[in-house]
Amino acid sequence: MTENDQGNVPSRQRKRFPGISSRAYEHPADRSALVALRKLSGFDTAFKALSALLPERSLRLLYLSDSVRVSDAQFSHLNDMLRDACYILDLDKVPPMYVTQDPKPNAMCIGLDEPIIVVTTGLVELLDEEEMRAVVGHEVGHALSGHAVYRTVLLFLTNLALKIAWIPLGTVAITAIVTALREWFRKSELSADRAGLLVGQDVRASMRGLMKIAGGNHLHEMNVDAFLAQADEYEKAGDLRDSVLKILNVLPRSHPFTTVRAAELKKWSEHRDFQRIMDGHYPKRSEDKDTSVTDSFRESAGHYAETVRTSKDPLIKLVGDIAGGAGDLAGDLGGRLRNRFGGGQGGQKTDGGTAGDGKGDGGGAGKRTDDGTGDGQSEG
Repeated sequence: MTENDQGNVPSRQRKRFPGISSRAYEHPADRSALVALRKLSGFDTAFKALSALLPERSLRLLYLSDSVRVSDAQFSHLNDMLRDACYILDLDKVPPMYVTQDPKPNAMCIGLDEPIIVVTTGLVELLDEEEMRAVVGHEVGHALSGHAVYRTVLLFLTNLALKIAWIPLGTVAITAIVTALREWFRKSELSADRAGLLVGQDVRASMRGLMKIAGGNHLHEMNVDAFLAQADEYEKAGDLRDSVLKILNVLPRSHPFTTVRAAELKKWSEHRDFQRIMDGHYPKRSEDKDTSVTDSFRESAGHYAETVRTSKDPLIKLVGDIAGGAGDLAGDLGGRLRNRFGGGQGGQKTDGGTAGDGKGDGGGAGKRTDDGTGDGQSEG
């Protein structure tokens, strides 16, 4: 299936990535969590067992009965984009896609047995063709990564937390799990943004789409560079109080803030990893089973260390400074202890290359003499 065979799809040729693994575009934090989950024996089986509790069948019937299923006969331009996205990312089975009536622009990929993609009318009406292509690629990226399973569980647990809010301990337990899943969820959105860019292969269109989600269909009133400048101002503005407020603001959200997403995607589009993928060098799905959990966690830890080192946020900078100061202090103390208990036994090295015998009232090293040897006496 090529783009020229797909009617409404623009003739501009896009690169295809046969056999690409989702690891190629996954955010380090998202990737380490997914690799660990995939390696956990029986994890998939346990999640499948949850299907009896999860409202997946109900959701499928709901969208089938009360939404419009994308096909050659309905929303054909979206159907072309969907098939094209699956072709580019080499996803064998094209997931069902529905358009549902909702003025709020949104899209999601959910499902345990098979992923389904849902987009709202608000999103379809808001975005132009290339911007929408990036969104469709974003959702196909979720499907390829297997995010739909965990997103469905998060949806279920969020609803469950609301239903058992009157049980104090139950609420605490569920809220803790939901909070952790939301943190992963936000990182998975950054991964899917990257997948959208690989499908659309137009970074400006991806930026415009995020900008419209933030500010509506007033593109003539907005500017991508100014929008990205907002992300930089958001990161470095304010003091420690603002840093705490940022954390509190983002905790209940399922998605990162749009300016942050735009900045993250722009940064990745300029990174050598993206260029390597575009040049055809990327991890393959056939190699996924050999992926090291340890290496994935190490990469994730390295990413966070780099984030702390380069961040302009006052709180993160403070954490970095404290961690760096603690490291310097530990190194200084270690050096002092080594000198005290290691080098002190044989006396202090002198200019002549010999050492004192360590005698004296103070137990210190020998005193330096003119010829560079120590006389073994300390002035204490």
